[in-house]
Amino acid sequence: MYRESIDKVELAELPLIQFEGKINLVESKEDYLASIKYLSKQALLGFDTETKPAFKKGEYNEVALLQLATKDHAFLFRLNKIGFGNALKNILENPEIQKIGVAIRDDIKSLQKLNHFKPGGFIELQDHVKDFGIQDFSLKKISGIVLGCRISKSQRVTNWEAADLTEAQQVYAATDAWISHRIFESLNQQ
Repeated sequence: MYRESIDKVELAELPLIQFEGKINLVESKEDYLASIKYLSKQALLGFDTETKPAFKKGEYNEVALLQLATKDHAFLFRLNKIGFGNALKNILENPEIQKIGVAIRDDIKSLQKLNHFKPGGFIELQDHVKDFGIQDFSLKKISGIVLGCRISKSQRVTNWEAADLTEAQQVYAATDAWISHRIFESLNQQ
């Protein structure tokens, strides 16, 4: 059984972890098709999205990045550049491909504004960890409790619509999707 919670001081003392596999930045049709081919064969994917932050009241930005990750590959779909095509939609609708993430309801709603789809195979990590007695629901704290590591959130409010994503942005985005995959696998091995 896991602890219910972890405090900020304890969390800050844990070692930092980040995705160290292959990051696939999907910005072209060729990259898109190769990524879809790979992802459609997977049984389990970490899932997340990134949106350029809005700092004015009433301002809204569309999802700029969709991240899907396996144990050693992360795919960063630049939706602001390539759009949200039907092949990608099919993966998000496929009930046989489990997609794990935190606070996924809002991510799904934002994606549905780009291309309507019926979500299939999504697992909310915040609900899943309750079965293990965990009561802290931020991705950072779940990582600390389950994996004994912390993740950086320093790139969260950066410009996800930038012409080029920095290496720091790419690693952050890949880590956010991958860590959900890693936590889910770790929980289910118990």
